[in-house]
Amino acid sequence: MENYLVSARKYRPDTFQSVVGQSALTTTLKNAIKNKQLAHAYLFCGPRGVGKTTCARIFAKTINCSNPKEDGEACNECESCQSFNEQRSLNIFELDAASNNSVDDIRSLVDQVRIPPQLGHYKVYIIDEVHMLSASAFNAFLKTLEEPPRHAIFILATTEKHKIIPTILSRCQIYDFNRISVNDIVGQLQLVAKSERVEAEEEALNIIAMKADGGMRDALSIFDQVSSFGNGTITYQNVIDNLNVLDYDYYFKLTDAFLSVDLSKALLLFNDILNNGFEGQHFITGLSTHFRDLLVCKDPDTLTLLEVGAGIRARYQEQAAQCPLEFLFTAIKISNDCDLNYKESRNKRLLIELTLIRITQLSDSKKKIHELISDEEQISIQPLPTLSTPVTQPTGQPQPDASLQAEHIQSTFSSTAATILHKEVIASEVKKENIASRSIKTIKTSSIRKQTEKAEASIHRQDEEPVLNKSFNVEDLRRSWNSFTDIIKNDIHLKNAMKACQPVLQSENQFEVVVQNPVQEIKLKEITFKIESHLHRELQNNNVKMHIRLTESGENVRPFTARDRMEAMVKKNPNLDLLYRTFGLDLN
Repeated sequence: MENYLVSARKYRPDTFQSVVGQSALTTTLKNAIKNKQLAHAYLFCGPRGVGKTTCARIFAKTINCSNPKEDGEACNECESCQSFNEQRSLNIFELDAASNNSVDDIRSLVDQVRIPPQLGHYKVYIIDEVHMLSASAFNAFLKTLEEPPRHAIFILATTEKHKIIPTILSRCQIYDFNRISVNDIVGQLQLVAKSERVEAEEEALNIIAMKADGGMRDALSIFDQVSSFGNGTITYQNVIDNLNVLDYDYYFKLTDAFLSVDLSKALLLFNDILNNGFEGQHFITGLSTHFRDLLVCKDPDTLTLLEVGAGIRARYQEQAAQCPLEFLFTAIKISNDCDLNYKESRNKRLLIELTLIRITQLSDSKKKIHELISDEEQISIQPLPTLSTPVTQPTGQPQPDASLQAEHIQSTFSSTAATILHKEVIASEVKKENIASRSIKTIKTSSIRKQTEKAEASIHRQDEEPVLNKSFNVEDLRRSWNSFTDIIKNDIHLKNAMKACQPVLQSENQFEVVVQNPVQEIKLKEITFKIESHLHRELQNNNVKMHIRLTESGENVRPFTARDRMEAMVKKNPNLDLLYRTFGLDLN
């Protein structure tokens, strides 16, 4: 039986030109080789599967090539290139730091560095996952990395650059590899499919590219998996079935249900998604992404940010044209808030269902407002009927003149509150009085007049209320602030945030609260009105205003979460970090 080679190994790039999605880095490396400006140490960092180790191997092969091409590529014909292609080169050493991370392993490597190459110009040492080296191994490696022999070049590769000590970073040229774009991955998969004689739909390859999350190796692995599932054919349906991916169609149907104010359909679609085995947070994250994609489709300039196939792109543009901007803005915020609160919720399904209800009500409210505005225009345009005899009200008062009624309607409808409430008032008036002979327009006029009188009386009462402007100091402010935290019962995170972020008086009536993370900022902004109202009463000052600011990097802040407190303790006592990693502790 012929040995099968997976696509990730079979189509692994062997030249700089064949590396996908890293053109800036490969150009820099080729120019360095061409101009003979080689550093003694390099650090390749970036996500998994983006070509770090691959570029390191190509670089090692090219600098030892006897007859390099004019474009900076290796010739693949000399003895050095042949030995590399056949995996028998003695000038390239690879060390997996994940399993060889002790001081003895590094000392053995340092001993090998002293031996000059037998073929070629350089010995290249590729250390993969270098962040896994122990602190002692890093220290043993420092001197050699700083002043290696002229024939030695070190290439360090890692996915977690922040775990490497600064003394190592300062001795290396650092190359940051980016995630490969969806379009680049799709293009490479099409070449692989053509070479393997696999029939693949573009939308199917697009889903594979998005699932790979910027990694070419992951994309090729998924390609092999789906190809086996479809027996040499890759279709959109096969991909979503095999990878358990939520179909775009669900989100399009949900958005149609929101726009048509069909709550029952939205809830049934969500139930169907749960029955298919999808997790709630995965669904709400996808819904937020769907709204975001609709938003970028509203403007031709941002349409390039939509990373989907041509067929789905047209469908996005069609639905985006039906969605008002206000709806998308609010829907994105509601779904994102649900995503933030998902882990803390005890009834996760109810949380998502409430989110669907709130999004559905966005279109419902918009629809009601349009209906009310339409009725207002109709009443304003149509004249009232001429009354030959005055119609008496239930109180026995004579009905006002028709011209006065028309003027009253015009002035009343300028008030938004009266416009929104007049339908409900009309319905209750008809039910209560049950006067069949009275016209609907007369009832509307009477009801709106009563509502306007109430509003004017309310405004008059507010004008009579005294304006409070009592002076206060920072101690009074913090005492009132803490009294508000005492009445918070259900949200322990908000309560702790307010206790940790004490207010600072900025001017006579304004104060600032410096929060430590975006979650605290969101929570405080949601209850800003309640806090200010409480302070108005406690301090007897109606001009108190609160400003919220997110702390800047480097600013001294108090630890808030358990992880923040742990990091603060580790800074004081580094031994705690060793204890934390030794026992595999995790702070949630």
